[in-house]
Amino acid sequence: MDMFETLILILDSTVRLSTPLLLACLAGLFSERAGVVDIGLEGKMLGAAFGAGAVAYITGNAWLGLFGGIGVSILLALLHGFASITNRGNQIVSGVAINFLAVGLTALLGQAWFHQGGRTPSLSKDGRFQNIDLPFASSVEGVPVIGPIYSELLSGHNILVYIAFLAVPVTWWILFRTRFGLRLRAVGENPAAVDTAGISVTWLRYRAVIACGILCGMAGSYLSIAQSAGFIKDMTAGRGFIALAALIFAKWKPGSAMMACLLFGFLDAVAIRLQGQEIPGIGTVPVQFFQALPYILTVILLAGFIGKAVPPKASGVAYLKERT
Repeated sequence: MDMFETLILILDSTVRLSTPLLLACLAGLFSERAGVVDIGLEGKMLGAAFGAGAVAYITGNAWLGLFGGIGVSILLALLHGFASITNRGNQIVSGVAINFLAVGLTALLGQAWFHQGGRTPSLSKDGRFQNIDLPFASSVEGVPVIGPIYSELLSGHNILVYIAFLAVPVTWWILFRTRFGLRLRAVGENPAAVDTAGISVTWLRYRAVIACGILCGMAGSYLSIAQSAGFIKDMTAGRGFIALAALIFAKWKPGSAMMACLLFGFLDAVAIRLQGQEIPGIGTVPVQFFQALPYILTVILLAGFIGKAVPPKASGVAYLKERT
């Protein structure tokens, strides 16, 4: 296999591995742009993965599984909203609590319902999203350069992969070209000014939290009914935290968020590719090193390679309406 083919395979894996990170990162973007810090991305993803896997197994339908995963994620998002928006609780504590809740409930319900150590049974073909071949992908496969790029890199992904990357320009348009996006960004910067204009700060933040739940639901569902054939205990494996790091790395911008997630996905793909292989002058590097590499990069980047990342001014601050 020549270098070009290897690169295409790595980039293909990069796209697949970065998809859940991208969806979760965009989810956090909606929430944090509205001033609601969301440490609970990991928990919502995990809950959605379990919900999608369970519903898809019971119904044998991938779309119903997706809606089930989104439903679970929205419920967890509303719980976070109730604690941090309605009751003005500490947003960090609320997010951490959701993470713990999701870890415990998915393991408990998985064991109680399916008796397979907290995992769901393997899904049927109809219970998973299958890969989609784009038009003429097989016809141009043999064409040098263009063929592998189109047939391997662009074609052959499932519907959630295409939705994730389409969500980037859609998110940019919503946030920067619509009245709702203008108000959402304003409520994250100066909620008192938004309230003075007669717009409900609480309702705006709830809508942002719901949007976060929908995208997190897609991210978690992707793991269990698209990338895998069922739910596995703790299958998110810290992806929610990496997505949050990517969001900070991207400075809360949709396009930069996509590039950051692709960077993390690329590193993960390279790590998988190099596992068990001899590296000249070094030898065989332990698998654990490559598994830890994305997290090491996260720490390094956040420690000083991204410059000053300034969050929305009202981020993490509960709004209390002034009484006159």
